[in-house]
Amino acid sequence: MKLFNQDLAPRGSSMSYAGLLERLEILRSTLRWANQLDRPDIEKLLRQANAVRDEVMQLSHKERFVQALDADRRSEAVDKPLPHPGERRQALLARSFVFEGTFGDNPRLLDALEIAEKAAPTDLPVLIDGESGTGKELMAKVVHANGARADKAYISVNCGAIPESLIESELFGHKRGAFTGAATDRKGKFESAHKGTIFLDEIGELPLQGQVKLLRVLQSHEIQRVGSDETIAVDARIVAATNKNLRKLIEEGQFREDLFYRLSVIHVSLPPLRERKDEIPLLLAWYGDEAAEVLKRRPVALSPRLREFLLEYAYPGNIRELRNLMYRLACLAGDLADLAQLPEDIRPRAVPAPAPASLEAKDADGASSSPPAPASLAEAKRAASDEAERACLERGLKDVGGTVAELARRWDMNRSHLQILLKKHGLHSKDFRQAR
Repeated sequence: MKLFNQDLAPRGSSMSYAGLLERLEILRSTLRWANQLDRPDIEKLLRQANAVRDEVMQLSHKERFVQALDADRRSEAVDKPLPHPGERRQALLARSFVFEGTFGDNPRLLDALEIAEKAAPTDLPVLIDGESGTGKELMAKVVHANGARADKAYISVNCGAIPESLIESELFGHKRGAFTGAATDRKGKFESAHKGTIFLDEIGELPLQGQVKLLRVLQSHEIQRVGSDETIAVDARIVAATNKNLRKLIEEGQFREDLFYRLSVIHVSLPPLRERKDEIPLLLAWYGDEAAEVLKRRPVALSPRLREFLLEYAYPGNIRELRNLMYRLACLAGDLADLAQLPEDIRPRAVPAPAPASLEAKDADGASSSPPAPASLAEAKRAASDEAERACLERGLKDVGGTVAELARRWDMNRSHLQILLKKHGLHSKDFRQAR
């Protein structure tokens, strides 16, 4: 008996399952005549069956998986509605998530909080980065409070505030007589944080010598007090924070790469407050109540124009600046706070600056008339200060051809703060781009 000469050579992943099933049926029909087949025909059938099997295996890893995945996605798109605003935040709180304060629905912030929630029960090192004032220490406390060490010590260390000569003594302690002024034995921060959590703030400020010592502790979980040969075992959960780009510091030779990878097993990035606008009303209420409690008075009310300003302000100092503003308003204002209680450098100008004396105004009869006199000495000082500030900004913009970033660099100030000052005085950088 002669077999039908089928084209069963592999055709690649474009072959559909319907085509493969058809070819399998042809093989099955042929096998019904197996008792009438010659040996070469049987071997040919086996080769054809093997070819079909190989294609099935290829498709099972490619086409079938992709088709099933697409089907799942389409099903999810139909069956699952979009997450409701606040759903992720409420889910965090419903899981007995410990958070000292309030937070909004910013996706990046919720990502960071969910990472912290998952990392908290472990002993893995955590590295938190973000701009100054974004709440890095609060995040460190979240990691500590939601972990198994919540009832143990929480020790905070500002690495940028310790003199280089005292870093080893502060972190690891010293023996009496180890150096001038060491009158008694003293435990270091790591020893005090044994079984608890140690928070190393501004880790990017730690000198290279201190980085080497810290790396040894991370590797061996042992310390030596200054002036002692005895090793002391320490078991402390390490959480570090920085507002610097550590990878850039590594390239510049100011931070050890091996220490970076030891610290950043869990890496959490906090977005600035200007990207979390929905959180500002919550924080205004939270810190308003906190300031009232500290100052032993009723919470201060905000005038409509002050509230509008606080909701739209860029907050270059992030949450820390907002908190300090609310404390300032609670202290300086009575029952109602207004723009007058804001710091002068961010206060919007309420009235136009007086014209220079050489440019007198003309009245209806054509006679010259002087600008109206200020109502008080404070108002006169404020008007003069605003005029000087505006003149300085204009001169600076002319010098840099209207490039705000360059002016901020020359003056060593935050770009967003500079933008606020320009908006305050109604200045536009594009008006100075042809004046250079």
